[in-house]
Amino acid sequence: MTPTQRANIELHIAVFLFGFTAILGDLIQLSALLIVWWRVLLTSISLAFIIRIGHLFRTMPRRKILTFMGIGVIVAIHWVTFYGAIKLSNASIGVIAMATTSFFTSLLEPLILRQRVKWYELGLGLIIIPGMALIVNSTDLSMIAGLLFGLLSAFLAALFAILNKKLIAEADEKNITFLEMVSAWIFLSIVIPIYVLISGDQQTLLPGRLIDWVYLLALALICTTLAYILALRALHYISAFASNLAINLEPVYGILLAWLLLSENEELNPSFYAGAIIIVLAVFAYPLLKKRFNRPHDN
Repeated sequence: MTPTQRANIELHIAVFLFGFTAILGDLIQLSALLIVWWRVLLTSISLAFIIRIGHLFRTMPRRKILTFMGIGVIVAIHWVTFYGAIKLSNASIGVIAMATTSFFTSLLEPLILRQRVKWYELGLGLIIIPGMALIVNSTDLSMIAGLLFGLLSAFLAALFAILNKKLIAEADEKNITFLEMVSAWIFLSIVIPIYVLISGDQQTLLPGRLIDWVYLLALALICTTLAYILALRALHYISAFASNLAINLEPVYGILLAWLLLSENEELNPSFYAGAIIIVLAVFAYPLLKKRFNRPHDN
């Protein structure tokens, strides 16, 4: 097996594991805030065994540390809104809302990275709109709030991905991930008591079921730490295009897993799947069009 073949296999394993995050979020009987709190805590602990923490804080400038920790706060809010979307609706709606990340990226990337707006990216964004309309029209009113949370989560995912892309050359990927996970945990450790004080909604910090501990460990260690390491390692041997194409399978895996494991096909009608197909096709078309129109002109 060549390094490239191995990298492709590892990347698809990583994407498949990413697809499980929505399923686990639906199964864990904790609030969205606490699911993310445990996820970032356990992921931070696991990364502490991989990186050299003392060396990181001695060698990285304080400004960069604070910058990455600021991005970690965005990551925390993104995950809270993602699991909030699942709790307010279901895993399928949460996953398909996240498929709009490419659209938000097409709007935010030119602003943040000061790049030229690409017409095909905006065109794909417009194609996504009727897909979302079909989903909204087919979704019970009680689940609309979940869909809106999912769209906010997709916006935040695009934002922190662009910021990471802008700063990725300034530090090692594992160090960046560690700083962002730790800052997300610190942020939520402050937010949760404030939320309880204001809302009066008591949060049970420890999972009440043994199976929830299993789900949390799988979410943190397998679907986060292992998946991210596999995805990052694969980038040493495959192109960004191949990586993007594989990552676009995440909403497909997520919906199929929700259908198989949670029987969510019984909650959703054909219009939802028609809208989902439109969005997934637009997501798959993005890297193909990007490769076509970014190709250097032949002399």
